[in-house]
Amino acid sequence: MLELRYLRDHAETVRRAIRAKQLPEALASLDAVLLADEQRRLLRGDLEALQARRNAASREIGARKQRGEDAEELIREMGEVAAEVKRLEERDASLEAQLRSHLLEIPNVPHESVPYGESEHDNVVVGEHGERLDGAGMRPHWELAEGRGWFDLQAGVTLTGAGFPVFRGAGARLVRGLAAFFLDQLGRQGYEEIAPPLLVNAASATATGQLPDKEGQMYEVSGGFYLIPTSEVSVTNVHRDAILDEDELPLRYCAFTPCFRREAGSYGKEVRGLNRVHQFDKVEMVQFVRPEDSYDALEEMTGTAEGLLEALGLPYRRLLMCTGDMGFTQAKKYDLEVWSPGQERWLEVSSISNMEAFQASRLATRARPGGVDGRGRPRLVHTLNGSALAFPRTIAALLETYQREDGSVALPEALHAYVGTDLLA
Repeated sequence: MLELRYLRDHAETVRRAIRAKQLPEALASLDAVLLADEQRRLLRGDLEALQARRNAASREIGARKQRGEDAEELIREMGEVAAEVKRLEERDASLEAQLRSHLLEIPNVPHESVPYGESEHDNVVVGEHGERLDGAGMRPHWELAEGRGWFDLQAGVTLTGAGFPVFRGAGARLVRGLAAFFLDQLGRQGYEEIAPPLLVNAASATATGQLPDKEGQMYEVSGGFYLIPTSEVSVTNVHRDAILDEDELPLRYCAFTPCFRREAGSYGKEVRGLNRVHQFDKVEMVQFVRPEDSYDALEEMTGTAEGLLEALGLPYRRLLMCTGDMGFTQAKKYDLEVWSPGQERWLEVSSISNMEAFQASRLATRARPGGVDGRGRPRLVHTLNGSALAFPRTIAALLETYQREDGSVALPEALHAYVGTDLLA
């Protein structure tokens, strides 16, 4: 979340950001924060004066008793002051709770380099790599898989419901091989692998910005837990309420997990096969960096995800997301889309985002120059995350790009050591 001091000093900047992100309902939250903050600061002045008066009276009572003097009138006065102090403290706590609640409803401010736009149609293509195959005569991935048994959509419907595919045989081996390939590549670039829980509590989901923004997209289970929509939630919370050693930044983590999302709203070809599912595998990157390094880190992480697509020989493009399509928590975001020749359209396989200090403020994650025991003043870190890569659409593009006339698939060389040279029945 944005820090209260920033909101006081840059209220109009935040108003413009709210409008640019197409989140007008957050304007009321901003007004509520500013009002509660003003009321609280006024109350704090009265409270501090009363507390000082109470403390002085307490000392005077003790002194009078030592001298053997009557202190009954002062005791009665102190009782009245104590009652008023209690009332103001309760009001202060109420205002603090209001502030916290409304602060959670205010989105991050887009970076100055983010283009204004109202929807996905206003995103800007900033780079394209590889030659797109002509889709004439090429089959979409779900047709390729039907006769080969690589994944079974109907079995997933029987077991759970639509959007929960079952991978089988060579398809399951491809999933396992992709995970090992992606993790090995990230490990060579200094990412520490983490195997996190798949369930998180509400505090973790709130700290990374899923709550209260994305309740409708998350699966809630008994006990107040949520299935992770991305391992970003688990991994980023590893350093919640922590003071890090700034000299050891950046910290780079990666994780391979299933992800669970209650996505809805698309129909027809857009949800065929693996295009849009509710459970999917993904390798995630997370970084904790110094504030002055975060935009270099964003470019580095995006380049890392692009390198994986290049290793797989898949044509892709990079999109700079506009203000209206970048999300609640992001300050700047790139999407990577891979070319699907069997469908003749682009498929999103990665999003890489800089949150600046937005998540760190919720996480209370700071770093101190000179080490955790140093004398430097701790400051909020910047957090970044990105997919490297999401599996379903990556698999769809692989099957379609490398399909043969007989329906088998010749895999790219990068996967030979992990899966083999061909994907057969």
